[in-house]
Amino acid sequence: MLATLFSDPVPGSDPAMGSIRRGGVRNHMGVKSMTPSGPGTHEGDWIKVWYRFVPRDGWLPDDTEGLWATQLSDDTARVENAPFLQDGVAEGEIVRFVTDADGRRWAKERVEASGNCTIRVLPIPSGPLGRSAQAVRDRLSPFVSGGEAFSEDLPLVAFTVPADADLAQLKALLSRGRDDGWWHFEAACVTDAWCDA
Repeated sequence: MLATLFSDPVPGSDPAMGSIRRGGVRNHMGVKSMTPSGPGTHEGDWIKVWYRFVPRDGWLPDDTEGLWATQLSDDTARVENAPFLQDGVAEGEIVRFVTDADGRRWAKERVEASGNCTIRVLPIPSGPLGRSAQAVRDRLSPFVSGGEAFSEDLPLVAFTVPADADLAQLKALLSRGRDDGWWHFEAACVTDAWCDA
């Protein structure tokens, strides 16, 4: 899976992957995303919904990721940010969760798709963008929303691609950037519209 993430046939062999095992926003339960930002939002309005997965070989050792969500009922929430590690999840989806004895909410299933996609982009340090997550955001801003960076050491940027984005142009830009040595990218959650673009 790591090979598909970075279009690199040997996990960890890409110079851009040098700091992959260092850095990151972690707690004892795995990776957690930063608080979403936007009009009318603050941390008190959000809950964390956690995902458990099998870690990828040669990648971060985490096996959980917490995503911010708006609780909609006793067991459903709307995901409010793009994941760094969990595949198959996009901002805006409604998910069902179960709450464990410690009060942690664990995602169980998707209840409703959002139509959004999730992409992750890692700038190549020796490329024209350097290690700049902001430069990646600037290039992709006409097509995406969000753009949270994992850490300064690992400038992996997770983006939400809105359902109404020009997917064909975005895919062309992502491929051109990869071919020109700007970044590696992964489409972590896609729709039929993405596949058809």
